[in-house]
Amino acid sequence: MAIATFSLVALDCPDPSSLAHFSDGVLDGEVKRSNEDWYDLYTPDGARIAFQRAPGHQPPKWPSADHDSQQAHLDFEVPDMDGAQQQVLALGAKPLDLDDSDGRDSRVYADPAGHPFCLCRIQP
Repeated sequence: MAIATFSLVALDCPDPSSLAHFSDGVLDGEVKRSNEDWYDLYTPDGARIAFQRAPGHQPPKWPSADHDSQQAHLDFEVPDMDGAQQQVLALGAKPLDLDDSDGRDSRVYADPAGHPFCLCRIQP
């Protein structure tokens, strides 16, 4: 029997409102503000991502083998990799690793606060 149930993933960032709305642009959910330092995004499939203000936030580094690791990342499955890439870049994502020439089914980006995330091609 489970000890607990999953509630959310919380990301530290310098501007919770803008990062919540960036993620909403990717996932098309509903953003709710708790206060100026905390925003929640409720996704259509029931998941919840929270964004909390972290003064002095330093973006994670990707890739990195030392202590400045990526800290965490999110994967988003997409049916159309090129179309999804165009949309996340328009929302403010920064490309980190777009080389999928080796047959890899994912590309890596950073959100506006520097958190790495992947677009992963849905397998048929």
